[in-house]
Amino acid sequence: MRNEIPRWNLDRIYRSFDSPSYKNDKENLKKHIETLLNLLEKSSEEGTKIENIEETLAVWEDAGDTAENLRAYAEAVYTADTADTRALMEINALETTALPLGKARVLLYNKLKAMGDLTALFVSPFLKERQFFIKEAIEKARYQMTPELEDLANDLARSGASAWERLHESVSSAASGVLDGENKTVTELRALAMSPYRNVRKKAFLTEIAAWKNVEDPLAAALNGVKGFAITLDRRRGWISALQKSAFQSRLSERTLSSLISALESALPMFRRYLKTKAHLLNVQKCAFFDLFAPVGLPTEASVGSGRIWTFDEASTFVVQQFMNFDENMGKFAQKAVDDGWIDAEMRKNKVGGAYCANFPLAGVSRVLCNFDGTFDSVNTIAHELGHAWHHEIIKDLPRAHRLYPMTLAETASVFAETIVFEGAFAQAETADERLFLLEGTIKDYCQIVVDILSRFYFEKELFERREKSEIPASELCKMMLDAQKRTYGDALDPQFLHPYMWAAKSHYYSADLGFYNYPYAFGQLFSLCLFASAKTAGFSEKYRELLRLTGCASVEECMSIDAAKSVDFTFDEDFQYFFQKGLTIIGKRIEEMENAVAAKDAKNLS
Repeated sequence: MRNEIPRWNLDRIYRSFDSPSYKNDKENLKKHIETLLNLLEKSSEEGTKIENIEETLAVWEDAGDTAENLRAYAEAVYTADTADTRALMEINALETTALPLGKARVLLYNKLKAMGDLTALFVSPFLKERQFFIKEAIEKARYQMTPELEDLANDLARSGASAWERLHESVSSAASGVLDGENKTVTELRALAMSPYRNVRKKAFLTEIAAWKNVEDPLAAALNGVKGFAITLDRRRGWISALQKSAFQSRLSERTLSSLISALESALPMFRRYLKTKAHLLNVQKCAFFDLFAPVGLPTEASVGSGRIWTFDEASTFVVQQFMNFDENMGKFAQKAVDDGWIDAEMRKNKVGGAYCANFPLAGVSRVLCNFDGTFDSVNTIAHELGHAWHHEIIKDLPRAHRLYPMTLAETASVFAETIVFEGAFAQAETADERLFLLEGTIKDYCQIVVDILSRFYFEKELFERREKSEIPASELCKMMLDAQKRTYGDALDPQFLHPYMWAAKSHYYSADLGFYNYPYAFGQLFSLCLFASAKTAGFSEKYRELLRLTGCASVEECMSIDAAKSVDFTFDEDFQYFFQKGLTIIGKRIEEMENAVAAKDAKNLS
């Protein structure tokens, strides 16, 4: 069995920045944009003809796919090695080339808004197929400036928000500290949070905190820059708040979002119970932040869910098999992704931390970046990102207008894939210790999705409110993060060992276009759990694929109400409170199952 941890192969997309195909697509992008602007700037009488609208949308989609393909490639090269100056130059060059697309978007939305009655428009089969996109575009037209101002804003973003975002990527990927005489990046230090040895976890945590402390000023500047930029533009565009904009981008109503946050808050007591149970298993009075990812139980070396170190081959084989058990097509797809070098899993210097899945619409493929450390959590991460890739695979034949899905539904697809892998591992567990290990492991993930993400939501809400008035120094950002963690974790974590630099560690905060990047994960977790409750019913995998195909052309509420969701036999209410509570009930049963397992283990030890 091979032990190598793979790097991805990008050759099917482009062989290099100097390859003919890359250069050709860059030229095609320029031509698409030129054609698009010419179509959009035609006289109102000629420009409102159905055939003109059809051609305009067709070119719009071609330009968008080409720009996404090129940008995803340049970002893939750069995030795999942030020291690659050529990649950074290409990102900048692509931003310059694609800049007129911002103006084109404004003109397109305004043109569609000016159409008035859309009845005549939807006589065209081409336009009727895209009616969700058209109606949403008309709504978006309410939140944009004049074409000239939008063009200026997009131009300034290159040396504004985008530059701050790249500063965070560069500084955070290079941040490091010395642990036991060896220099380690913060990504490597954070991976040690899963060590079974508490002294190792603690030393790694303190070293990580010191590493963030060393770079806190440039990262605070980057965060202030990004959020300040976003606040200014949001105000000019007519948004009442960043949260209103986020809900709109997520395609869910503010009422449904409020319902989600209320549901998460209602779940805090049961997660605090879980953390106290975990502290008992770790034989400590209270868990520290560096204990959150600690493995518990006494897993056997050979068990599927054990604390042993997995090779990448073992991990990918296991993920493929679990996907296969749910849907043979999904399993075959995952195997192809592994065999064709879609995954970059090696941890190394100058590679960004975390994980993501990039889509390449022209090539019809995806690529996955992760940092594989051999733990079962890394196995779940592979599943999570391949869940995104499967989502892309299911919709890649649809028009671009139907492939633009929101974060909420994106995370539903990825977390559903994780759930498949966990349930497969749990079903194969043979001993009480193995089941306890897996139970605690998945509840630990739920805790992050519900409790930690809620703390990040609180932090970001305060961040936007305070940044609107003034810049916020690193010391205050740390205090805000600690306050948010205390608000959610409560008395279940040791207040001396919280993580004040989560605002530096999480790249999600550094996107000017996507504020509140956090709660979509919580939504995806609860929605995926509800869906998985029916995963074993006949024909569900087909219904699930239908749901994925709908994600780019329906609201979140509409997706939550289709057959794939209704088959769970839930009672639906207007704000979906019952739906969210049902997902939390499933988690609650897992927590009770863990508590019972711990009680049985204690009783056995006493006998």
